[in-house]
Amino acid sequence: MKRNWRRRQFLAMGGAFAAIQSLPSFAGTDSGTLDAALVSRSLGRMAFTPATRYRPYISRTARQAETTTWIQIDLGVSTDLDCIRLYPAFHLGQEDRLGFGFPLRFKIDLSDDPFFGNPVRIVDYTNGDCPDPKDLITEYLVGKKRARYVRLSVLKLRQVSGGKGFNFALSKFEVLHNGENVIISGGVTGDETLARSDDLSQLIRPQRPMGEEVTTDNIENLIPRQRWSAVNYRATVPLRGVTVQEGVFHTALEKNIGYLLSSFSVEEMLRPFRERAGKDVRRGLREPIPFWDTELLGSSAGRFLMGAGNTLRWVDHPELRNWMDELVDGIEECRQPNGYIMAYPEDSIFVSERGGYTRAWLTHGLIEAGYAGNAKAFPLLRGYYDWFNQSPYLSKLLRLATQGVQGMVANTRMFFTPVGKPEDIELVQRYFQENYWLEGLSKHESNLVWQYPYDRPHNYLITDFEAYLDMYRATGKQLYLDAVNGAWDLYHTNWEHVGGSIAITEFGEFPPQSYRLLAQQPFCETGETCGSVFWTKFNQRFHLLDPEQEKYVTEIEKSIFNVVLANQIGQNGIIYHARLVGQKGDLHNPLCTNSCCEGQGTRLLGSIPEHIYSLAPDGVYVNLFAPSHIQWSHQAQRIEIVQRTMFPLGPEVTLQINLEHSQFANIRIRIPSWASNEMAIFINDQRVATGSPGTYVSLKRTWSPNDTIKFELPIDFKLSHYTGIDKIPGYERYALEYGPILMALTGSASAVLKVLDGARHEDIVKQILPDPDDPLRFQIKGHPEYSYVPYWKVLNEPFTCYPCVTV
Repeated sequence: MKRNWRRRQFLAMGGAFAAIQSLPSFAGTDSGTLDAALVSRSLGRMAFTPATRYRPYISRTARQAETTTWIQIDLGVSTDLDCIRLYPAFHLGQEDRLGFGFPLRFKIDLSDDPFFGNPVRIVDYTNGDCPDPKDLITEYLVGKKRARYVRLSVLKLRQVSGGKGFNFALSKFEVLHNGENVIISGGVTGDETLARSDDLSQLIRPQRPMGEEVTTDNIENLIPRQRWSAVNYRATVPLRGVTVQEGVFHTALEKNIGYLLSSFSVEEMLRPFRERAGKDVRRGLREPIPFWDTELLGSSAGRFLMGAGNTLRWVDHPELRNWMDELVDGIEECRQPNGYIMAYPEDSIFVSERGGYTRAWLTHGLIEAGYAGNAKAFPLLRGYYDWFNQSPYLSKLLRLATQGVQGMVANTRMFFTPVGKPEDIELVQRYFQENYWLEGLSKHESNLVWQYPYDRPHNYLITDFEAYLDMYRATGKQLYLDAVNGAWDLYHTNWEHVGGSIAITEFGEFPPQSYRLLAQQPFCETGETCGSVFWTKFNQRFHLLDPEQEKYVTEIEKSIFNVVLANQIGQNGIIYHARLVGQKGDLHNPLCTNSCCEGQGTRLLGSIPEHIYSLAPDGVYVNLFAPSHIQWSHQAQRIEIVQRTMFPLGPEVTLQINLEHSQFANIRIRIPSWASNEMAIFINDQRVATGSPGTYVSLKRTWSPNDTIKFELPIDFKLSHYTGIDKIPGYERYALEYGPILMALTGSASAVLKVLDGARHEDIVKQILPDPDDPLRFQIKGHPEYSYVPYWKVLNEPFTCYPCVTV
């Protein structure tokens, strides 16, 4: 295992085209010799099955290959049969999908006798080894033979991956009559030696909603363009004009610039583009980082462009801009005549996550570079998508490219750029849209999240929701909006930790409201930085559609404070998980490996200023509280709001309105949902309004030069009882928030707090005392060995965001 690897690495990703193997002929012993062409055929490649509900059946492990095992199907009644289908078990290798457990030697018999006294042999691989089908579904024709029982007998097992023992594995077994699978529930048994009786039902699981194969081409999903009814945002993101001044956000922006300029050189980021184009590569560059640089070719360039492009909209930094422009120039120099610009060869799009992840990253990056003022970025993207939208790979990108769902948002974001085309949306409708998923999400079916049928379920599914919300904006079709509203509710209710980090990831089981705090297995922790970035972008779309709904900004605020700031380790890197118990990641050697969380983390860090304010046709929304100012044009006049505050170090906020002439405008002030009570608002020291938590107060008036708005944020403590899967027997655990800020108890990862005066666990809040020397550090009466600090300020010390509390 490579020391710096994270996330998907222990499953080395792949997906290159596999040559379809022709299976050797075999004889039916009781029915005469059958023509091989009529006996077996490949039905195509199978979609991956990692979710536990769809995982393969795997027998016990034997020491010898020549060990027998069998499974038997009872159809309930004697039936004329068309064929039998075997769906292989496979995992993702570096260059291909690698089958495992398919029997080396086996036979399939039919009978009306459960003891198979007079069997009819359908498949006979008893005298020679069967080739490994890898991910190919194989159909064996029966020829309308009648039987009630079907038995697959394994005579020789295939070796387990890694060489330790031998076993039998299949993803699914089907017996068909008139094209329909006729296996009944509970109709499978197995031998007593190797069969796992409690797991045999996996063999006869229901078919997945869109079938088992990798091809998706649903032309019927296309909505005629004349029936599109675009939905406009009611608020817009300021593309520039926001300046962040000295404070928490300013520090984060500066650290992010340092990270971008110290992690990878322009030549290192351009290397895969140059190699693909056959151009010279400068000598002496550091070796590519396994997986992140070798499998996801070009994602490092996307990472840099996402972070730099966003940052340069707010900060004038010549060196950062030069790097960005040089990188875009280098990509342009490697562009093919057909417009192709990716760093991997066209025909390797199915390797690993290139078709979705890598494509989306470079798309995001060039979009941000375009908005930052690079004149080449948008034309480069348009040329590429003119190629991509006609490419021969589209019908298999969703299922054959690992986690292909990630590619949707690249197309929908492309549509909303200055060079977008309707084809960018139509491609998603035809090749990516999953109607069963849209319908199920709208009905709040949680299994469609944690048991997503076609790939590893986790926070990357949020990128789908981003794309479907874009689809609603493009077409106005209600099915998209209903689905994403359901998706928001599902994640918020079932997979969001206190503090806002996302409580689902890959390589594990995360049932609704499991809220895992500890790794279930290696590489199986929650709180990925990238998940919170996707959640932020998803909520930003909702906010812009319905800006009066304050809850979306609360989600953005929590993601920034409690994940992205918390995982930024100086300018040395962005760590992977927002661990809530124990210690943070390797802070002495933080990630600088182009990981998914670095790429998305630098993207959000660079875009923090766009979340402080939103613009509306009649004015502005003040969403977040940070020392900053915004300038924008309103009714042909330049208006500036200067926000002065120490928040989160203090609750006072002053907004000064700067303009040349008096002007009517609607300035909306957010009253956070975390506010402990109503909030009074003063204009020029006169109380003019009172707002309730979770709302915006609209200040509609004609503003004069130097008018001021003042308010004090009602910030207080909130204690939340832990109800997830990592409870500690005999104890109750609680998380503490201070306004939007998740607090961490430092001093021990297994701290127990005793309530001194009170009969309730909640009374522990009465023992929290402010530190006079640090406005965000708190002592606990009766426990001088511990302190509460904001989670985002924790560094090397042991801590817990969920201490035990006893009465």
